[in-house]
Amino acid sequence: MGRVVILGVFVADTSYRAPRLPLVGETILGDGFALGPGGKGSNQAVAAARLGAETHLVTRLGDDAFAAMAAETWASAGVHPAVIRDPESYTGAAFIFVDSGSGDNAIIISPGAGARLEPGDLEAQAGLIAGASVFMTQLEQPLAAAVRGLEMARAAGVMTILNPAPARELPDAVLGLCDWLTPNETEAAALTGLPVASLEGARVAADRLVARGARGVVMTLGARGALLHGAGLSEVVPAMPAGPVVETTGAGDAFNAGFAVGLARDMAPADAVRLGCAVAGISVTRPGTAPSMPTLAEVEAVMRRG
Repeated sequence: MGRVVILGVFVADTSYRAPRLPLVGETILGDGFALGPGGKGSNQAVAAARLGAETHLVTRLGDDAFAAMAAETWASAGVHPAVIRDPESYTGAAFIFVDSGSGDNAIIISPGAGARLEPGDLEAQAGLIAGASVFMTQLEQPLAAAVRGLEMARAAGVMTILNPAPARELPDAVLGLCDWLTPNETEAAALTGLPVASLEGARVAADRLVARGARGVVMTLGARGALLHGAGLSEVVPAMPAGPVVETTGAGDAFNAGFAVGLARDMAPADAVRLGCAVAGISVTRPGTAPSMPTLAEVEAVMRRG
């Protein structure tokens, strides 16, 4: 199955369901609450491990109850944690608003100890990264740590994936470290300054990202699936619905994990994108983030039907 090494943060998700967000100064009644494990890197690691890949997560945690939640989550999924304990900080947390009508979400993240990840934390894991099939990171931790991980992976000949979320400006030198860049439509627009309201707009934005240095782009398009785009390649891989949408919060993490595992299994990029679409298609039928990630058997069943 290959080894997937992920750099990212863990946060405890506090999820509130309500018909709408309150206005400033307003209090409204919600119709649901859940506390569970989250953080983009942790979610991706849980999903990859449930798909059967040897999965390692490089991160920082505080010394508190949420850190214990993280350890339990990873043990249950089979994730191998490479954790720096940081008692001077706290384990991160997230506020997640879920629209009880549509399942759409709005999120505030406070990464805590994860915000103190630094290049030296990656250098301490040089052997782990060099032995990976795929190295993947996002942008919930400091950019310097993500860049160092990408640099080390690239130097070792390891395939690199950058999921540029949350969206932020990135220099061309960072894009040049990416074998695959995996933005959603909003992130692609933020990276390029171009509108991504149509498929043609998505292709133009993807062209811009490749011209700036990324070897390939996989842009997630929600219910339309994902655009696989690179030199001489532009293909839309359809979404794989698996049932009614309950919550979309973890869909991007599910997709990225499936894509990374597919590449680690030496799948062709288009097949890896299909795997990612199937993982995401199942995840949105369930509430929560890490708890919504499916097993390999569930994903294979959806792919046989699709």
